[in-house]
Amino acid sequence: MTLLAVDDLEMRFGERLIQTGVSFKVERGTIFAIMGGSGCGKSTLLKHLVGLLPPAQGSVTYNGVDYWGADEAGQASLRTGFGMLFQSAALWSSMTILENVCLPLEQQGKLDEAQREARAREVLEWVDLGKFAEFYPSDLSGGMKKRAGLARAIGTEPPLLFLDEPSAGLDPISSKKLDNLVLDIRSRTGCAVVFVSHELPSLFAIADDGIFLDADSKTPIAHGSPSALRDTSTHRTVRAFLAREEPPPPAAQNGASPVPSATMPSSTLATP
Repeated sequence: MTLLAVDDLEMRFGERLIQTGVSFKVERGTIFAIMGGSGCGKSTLLKHLVGLLPPAQGSVTYNGVDYWGADEAGQASLRTGFGMLFQSAALWSSMTILENVCLPLEQQGKLDEAQREARAREVLEWVDLGKFAEFYPSDLSGGMKKRAGLARAIGTEPPLLFLDEPSAGLDPISSKKLDNLVLDIRSRTGCAVVFVSHELPSLFAIADDGIFLDADSKTPIAHGSPSALRDTSTHRTVRAFLAREEPPPPAAQNGASPVPSATMPSSTLATP
């Protein structure tokens, strides 16, 4: 089942082109990575996907409905189908962790106060923060804040979860713990996950598929799982990034095909 389809998306800031020709699909239960070097437009693409920034052209479709073609009420309805973990966790500092997790449940309006608290405490246990429900964000470490943000994102049981640089700023142990939590949540709920990252251990550990954005050509230059792209990509920029090698000189990049056929199969993913 296709939850998200992106077709021929173009990203601009005024006259400045960021990326063009971005197309991919995300199926239920899969984990999809948005990859690429700094400045290629990864976080900008995520903003187009979650309704924070309209694209210059192209479509973002949820369950067959074009988000940017819908009216305000339609967009609000579509947003109830996904959760978001921001890079900074974006917790409300004046609220306890429990209150932060309860907030989207209250906005959803399906549960009474007791049910909201029970659900919030349940997901806090999932992320190993059950004992910290009454703490404030300022009382938590960076990794704990990320887990609290993740609990808030999954509280409403969205079929689609967006993560913006979830491992950024975390030590290797905390990063690995967060990767395992994402896999556990996917297993528990069957949700799909779209995440932005340039953290190689996380990319290799959890991504089933992905797209690689190139800052030089301003196009996607590869599509596939990070592990497969590392081992089989014919594009030197992709291979260098995923193997942590020095990038090729500009002349070598310019001579490469923008979308090598060997690394750009159909974007429709197989159901795992």
